[in-house]
Amino acid sequence: MSAGSERGAAAAPAGLPAPCASKVELRLSCRHLLDRDPLTKSDPSVALLQQAQGQWVQVGRTEVVRSSLHPVFSKVFTVDYYFEEVQRLRFEVYDTHGPSGFSCQEDDFLGGMECTLGQIVAQKKVTRPLLLKFGRNAGKSTITVIAEDISGNNGYVELSFRARKLDDKDLFSKSDPFLELFRVNDDQGLQLVYRTEVVKNNLNPVWEPFKVSLSSLCSCEETRPLKAQWDCVNPKYKQKRRSYKNSGAVVLADLKFHRVYSFLDYIMGGCQIHFTVAIDFTASNGDPRNSCSLHYINPYQPNEYLKALVSVGEICQDYDSDKRFSALGFGARIPPKYEVSHDFAINFNPEDDECEGIQGVVEAYQNCLPRVQLYGPTNVAPIISKVARVAAAEEHTGEASQYYILLILTDGVVTDMADTREAIVRASRLPMSIIIVGVGNADFTDMQVLDGDDGVLRSPRGEPALRDIVQFVPFRELKNASPAALAKCVLAEVPKQVVEYYSHRGLAPRGLDIPAGEVSPGCTP
Repeated sequence: MSAGSERGAAAAPAGLPAPCASKVELRLSCRHLLDRDPLTKSDPSVALLQQAQGQWVQVGRTEVVRSSLHPVFSKVFTVDYYFEEVQRLRFEVYDTHGPSGFSCQEDDFLGGMECTLGQIVAQKKVTRPLLLKFGRNAGKSTITVIAEDISGNNGYVELSFRARKLDDKDLFSKSDPFLELFRVNDDQGLQLVYRTEVVKNNLNPVWEPFKVSLSSLCSCEETRPLKAQWDCVNPKYKQKRRSYKNSGAVVLADLKFHRVYSFLDYIMGGCQIHFTVAIDFTASNGDPRNSCSLHYINPYQPNEYLKALVSVGEICQDYDSDKRFSALGFGARIPPKYEVSHDFAINFNPEDDECEGIQGVVEAYQNCLPRVQLYGPTNVAPIISKVARVAAAEEHTGEASQYYILLILTDGVVTDMADTREAIVRASRLPMSIIIVGVGNADFTDMQVLDGDDGVLRSPRGEPALRDIVQFVPFRELKNASPAALAKCVLAEVPKQVVEYYSHRGLAPRGLDIPAGEVSPGCTP
């Protein structure tokens, strides 16, 4: 750190860097492997493959553990993590005969396991049986994968400095001091981290508190020493004057450590993502028996409702342990009285609107179509309010344990726009995100107002939304894209929305004691 004086304007404080993409380390071990060697035990290694554009690509391989049926591998795989993508992984275990490397051609296959990266991070530790070809169990063989978030950029430090009895360097006034903060790198070189503002005409300056990220200050090594007070020493004065002590002193007056958690921190802390889908059954979709209808069930190709439902649901299902999803409908006359409903369970069980897995939702939707009369209007506020009531109950637990995603699939602009805006503004204070996919070729211009990208959404009474929780996407813009592209587009903002909610509430991931955005206890100079 250095102190100096300057006659010009102070340099602008540097902003905190944006968080990096999440990186996850995977550690592997196996138990009860098959023994393929006649005289000794197997010499296992594991190949990690990742699916890219429908093809399995090997990205790495562990070391070989000699003569072991219960190996624990030291090789650690580092992979990039994206919530909005289905990242399929395959682990293949081999009894290795040749030198360790990428090729497995001469090795005996001991079993494999497939899963998604989302499943691993949601559970932190996954143990699965190893399967041989054609799905046969490889005896009692199992593989365990343990995930750890290593993104690292998870906090910042707020520092306050002052100085006393600095030397006067100015002839007709007092010095104008500023402070520079340097980091000592591993090679002992110095790197400027921050420069304060200039305090004019003052030998006992107090600088404004400032924030620097942990990565900038100490490469996220929180145990690095930080001096609380030191003398300002002028080498020339020290050499010339025997009585010289210092040219003043700088004091670290206050230090506050702020923890900033990532989406992955919350997921790996056990936060569950609950997925609800709401489907538009208004008459503007067309008669489902007609091939021109948006609800027409083509045995050879899913309609747009099914494409959107499956692509988004496949992502969310990895983060819900019971794999049960609420499936609702609106805008139809429903049995037995055939009265219009804007909030009905498509499995026609008002006591339990959940379906078993995404396939269960698909089947409930297909079974529902011939039993309802498509009608109208397109009111979505009742369903938003219904999910919000469930989210509100979770809010009172004071834990980062349940977050809710509502996917609304509709073929037109909502009719109850004022009520919808009111419902969204209320929901913005809850652990909840809303994704709206516009199906068909309607003019969805008016729907863009619900997506707060162009400004803060307000209720009809003028109350602003606390957070931007709505993402609107017209399906036709991604009609020719892959299902993965649609999911990536509509889910990209969810991680940020989750972190914003829990940070605003000051809730840390479960199992951690430090509230989000607050000061670590015991963090003193």
